[in-house]
Amino acid sequence: MKKIDYNKHIWEGWLVQDFINELDELVTIALAGKSHFKTIQTKKDLKEFCMSNQPYYKKYIPEVVEHFAQKYNLK
Repeated sequence: MKKIDYNKHIWEGWLVQDFINELDELVTIALAGKSHFKTIQTKKDLKEFCMSNQPYYKKYIPEVVEHFAQKYNLK
């Protein structure tokens, strides 16, 4: 299991934890397949979902993806 720095600054005062907080509910819904979002089945799906749904910053944040991959056991 990789160590995640939740206090790492990403963009204009936003930390890793801030992006996780914003995406948490959306990721849960997308994993369940109960929304208009494409159902997340793999870590690659998760990466694409996070990048397109995180607020303001649309680049890959490895710590955010890793957090959810660990939480939901995605490979």
